[in-house]
Amino acid sequence: MDGTKRVVLITGCGKGGIGYEYCKAFASHGCYVFASDLPDRLHDLADLASENVEPLELDVSSDESVAAAVSEVLASRGRIDVLVNNAGVGSTGPLAELNLDEIRRAWEVNALGQVRLVQEVAPRMAARRAGRIVNVGSVVGAVATPWAGSYCATKAAVDAMSDALRVELRPFGVHVIKVVPGAVRSGLGRANAERLAARSWRLYEGFEDAIAGRAGASQVGRATEPGVLARHVARRVLSPRPPRAIVFGHMTGLFAALAWSPLWLRDWFFAKRFGLDKKL
Repeated sequence: MDGTKRVVLITGCGKGGIGYEYCKAFASHGCYVFASDLPDRLHDLADLASENVEPLELDVSSDESVAAAVSEVLASRGRIDVLVNNAGVGSTGPLAELNLDEIRRAWEVNALGQVRLVQEVAPRMAARRAGRIVNVGSVVGAVATPWAGSYCATKAAVDAMSDALRVELRPFGVHVIKVVPGAVRSGLGRANAERLAARSWRLYEGFEDAIAGRAGASQVGRATEPGVLARHVARRVLSPRPPRAIVFGHMTGLFAALAWSPLWLRDWFFAKRFGLDKKL
């Protein structure tokens, strides 16, 4: 075992997603990477396996799975230097009609999943007085959009929790870095669009195209390629003085402007953009 390599645990590493690219990016910097995902998706990580990347079974919505995975990493490598909380699922649709089970699933994975990992990993980092925790949020955590209120709320939670953790873990020498991507091509975005194709709405009948447009909004036009984002994040996270936040990708400038805009202007913009600018 090479004790000089930094040990990185990354969640949500399915092929075609950003986590898959994070694995390659951190490995390219000489880190030893544990690429984790759900049991039925581990076969997709086979081509990542190398002397620097090891697939790992991990369900972030399960206390038992998280504890077992972290124990396996510690037994193998003795420590975790960097935790990348990347796992996430979409939750697109009007809040007045969206299935509550789908909303719960988004919270379990996107928000509570990060807390589970932090509670397992942070005490070990604190004991060593070293470590870096990377929580992946989104620009919609600060500026919620129509047709994605559930997803936006989970990312707002990530934003708030990261800000609190950053100060809480500071005395122990543990850095907390929140990643705020803009529009990035990913498997999550494609899955959102595919899942909505078979859905219908009662209250919002006739808005199907607008809702589908929101589901695929991050996958069109000049959306950032996941590898570009992953390489940028890995470089910043591993730098001698990591930043508190990494804001990167297409449309981050637009969302920064919207965050500073008065609410009436923001409402007008999103109503026009997502087909909600008419009375019914």
